Amino acid sequence: MSDSAVPPPPARRGGRRSRVAASFAVLLAVVGYVALRCGTSGDGSPGCTVGTGSHTYSLSPEQAANAATISAVGTTRGMPERAVTIALATALQESALRNIDYGDRDSLGLFQQRPSQGWGTAGQIMDPVYSAGIFYDRLAEVPGYSRLPLTVAAQRVQRSGFPQAYAKHEPDAALLAAALTGRSAASLNCAPAQGPRTGDPARVRGELVRAFGAGVLGGTSGDTADGKGGGTPGTPGGATTGPGTTGPGGGAPGNDARTVTLPVPTEGAGAVGPEGATGGGTRRGWELAQWAVARAESLGVAEVAYAGRVWSARDAAQGWRTAPPGTPPHRGEVVVRLAR
Repeated sequence: MSDSAVPPPPARRGGRRSRVAASFAVLLAVVGYVALRCGTSGDGSPGCTVGTGSHTYSLSPEQAANAATISAVGTTRGMPERAVTIALATALQESALRNIDYGDRDSLGLFQQRPSQGWGTAGQIMDPVYSAGIFYDRLAEVPGYSRLPLTVAAQRVQRSGFPQAYAKHEPDAALLAAALTGRSAASLNCAPAQGPRTGDPARVRGELVRAFGAGVLGGTSGDTADGKGGGTPGTPGGATTGPGTTGPGGGAPGNDARTVTLPVPTEGAGAVGPEGATGGGTRRGWELAQWAVARAESLGVAEVAYAGRVWSARDAAQGWRTAPPGTPPHRGEVVVRLAR
């Protein structure tokens, strides 16, 4: 009998089985990682969904949080919804709305900005508030950007090697912009992947100030969202208790220290409301309410109430639902309750 006819020894067969098992384990790990990055929960439902009717877009809590920051920075600078759509479509193409610390050559962050090309330091670019702010700075320098095709406007800022790639993200970016600027009420829903973590009111107020400026808490609006006039990026911006917040010496009656209350103008702000829904509210109110939902997982938000509607992490499958009878309507304020 030739050597080629001799069956392989048992040890070799066992080695092959081990390699197959190891490969299968790697495959399962990859599948699990992809599911996590796409924002799916254990039952296969998306982490966040934006839109109503037939056109919806699903994204992870991480992506929703970054989108909310991009939108807040834009509106706080007085940029129109079209500018927010352009920024969101750009970040969807460049990083899939993830704040990544790698890219082509020295590209970094949500917009893949390059320190070597004058976009700022690596540390600044990795701050979503800063990177969104400088994107809007450059976009505002493009003459007539709001009337240009999205691909043209984005390309004049980014100077990408693939300028047409931005176009495919415009429908989803428009949905996100409509929700996060408050024009489309009660249209953003998120289900935290593992339930809400314990929330820190001081951190929530700090993130609000960084994104919207100090005026969001009911004080002055001198601080801006770009980190240039509102203190050092990453700090609470000096916000403590006071108008629009709760805690020792401040807050609305009946609230506790784990609630942040944001005042909302009730006149001259453009009342909006979802189809078939009670309540209504203002564009500003829905902007703040849906920002809180988008940041629910990262900030430990358990419940948001506004204009007769309630969203809760525990009942996220129901989305924005009509508040129970006897519940305060919260038409002039957005109430954000944090997990304990």
